[in-house]
Amino acid sequence: MKMKKWLAVLMTLAVTTAGLAGCGASDKPAAQQESAEKTEAAETVSGETGSSEQAGGEKVRIKLFTGKIETIDVMDDIIADFNASQDRIEVEQEYQKDASNIIKIKFASGEVPDIMTTYEQGFVDEGKYLDLSGQSEWWDRLSPSMKEACTDVKTGNQYRVCTNMTMAGFFYNKEMLDEMGLEIPRQWDDFVTVLETIKKEKPDVTPWFIFGSEAWHLGHLIEFIPHGYVKSTLGTIDAKKAMLNNDQPSLRFGEPDGPMAVFASKMLELQDKGLINEDVLTATSDNCVQDFVNGKAAMFSNGMWVISSLLEANPDMADKIGFAPYPAYMPDSKPVVLSAEDSGYSISATTEHKEEAIEFLNFLFLPENQKKYSEAAKAPSAFTDVTADWAPETIVKEVSAAVDSAVNIGYTNEKPAGFSGDDAGRMLQELFAGQYTAEEFAEAYEQAWQDGMNTGGE
Repeated sequence: MKMKKWLAVLMTLAVTTAGLAGCGASDKPAAQQESAEKTEAAETVSGETGSSEQAGGEKVRIKLFTGKIETIDVMDDIIADFNASQDRIEVEQEYQKDASNIIKIKFASGEVPDIMTTYEQGFVDEGKYLDLSGQSEWWDRLSPSMKEACTDVKTGNQYRVCTNMTMAGFFYNKEMLDEMGLEIPRQWDDFVTVLETIKKEKPDVTPWFIFGSEAWHLGHLIEFIPHGYVKSTLGTIDAKKAMLNNDQPSLRFGEPDGPMAVFASKMLELQDKGLINEDVLTATSDNCVQDFVNGKAAMFSNGMWVISSLLEANPDMADKIGFAPYPAYMPDSKPVVLSAEDSGYSISATTEHKEEAIEFLNFLFLPENQKKYSEAAKAPSAFTDVTADWAPETIVKEVSAAVDSAVNIGYTNEKPAGFSGDDAGRMLQELFAGQYTAEEFAEAYEQAWQDGMNTGGE
């Protein structure tokens, strides 16, 4: 009788999990959705992560966990090549849209993937990642700046290795803005004037498209604009230390004239003036791409990973895509642009298959595979021995000019493990939904940051 009850519980959990997976995948592009479903199906069939090689000759199974939807297909190809190249190890890719939160559950439950692309300082502090400092065959090939970006400030060790660099800023329709005699200015007030001009002269065009249904995107806006201000004014190392030490007098997250409150007030102003899309809370990245390539949106914020989607949707856009830094929005601040490490890989400190995980990463990092990966991800390689045509030359020039003209900032890896970028994005969703004033948003953000510091990765 007890066995029947347990079977009933397990069946219920299986049905519930399947339902949740279906809901979470609703706004992926069709091709990527199909690939993600194949990956999830393979995961279901294959069984538990990291099962040891048995005397009977069963393969060691390695789970790679990622939240990077734009690289699912190319990683599936590379994984298939690796699996076919030998008969001892089988690697499986698991994609999760809400990866930064799902990894918390995996750590808490003990179902930890062997390799993961998610990375948080709190998890470093808790010893959840393997120290990769001794992998000289990787570091000798990596550019010095990218090795520095992968180095933990507290210990001086490396717990992840990145394969690419990426940049993020404003993508805009050069042809459209040139027609109106406009360019992206360096100061926020001038930026708002440009948006107002677009709205006036082209009332059917969204001046700035924000796909706010996707929390990671809104989390990135916080990383790149208010966090960008902190990094540009304190400097890279001091900003990292301030975040690690929760130095609120330096960060000023909760202050009424601090970076969060001012940022929130700017967002609410744009919403009130109709300078962003009305459907900000339901719009998806696919909606953004389609409106941009069809001339219905003038600009949007994103990183290099979006280029492939833009060019797939409309190959004729290559010469029309402009790229600019985020304008300065605080007194005495400067424009910023993300120029940072991308596609970072960490190995679980508790994996039973360290050598097999390293063997797969050695294969992934081969120059020929990294060329393929860079060109699919639309991001320059961090390896000095890899040359890739990652974007059309016109776009490369736009990006280079933007990087040269603004303060370069990195990702906020020092945020609390208990307060992810997606969590921050959900708070911005609530701001757009009218649940906060600008000052209330800043106070709530500071409190969430403090709470995240206290809860860690639990």
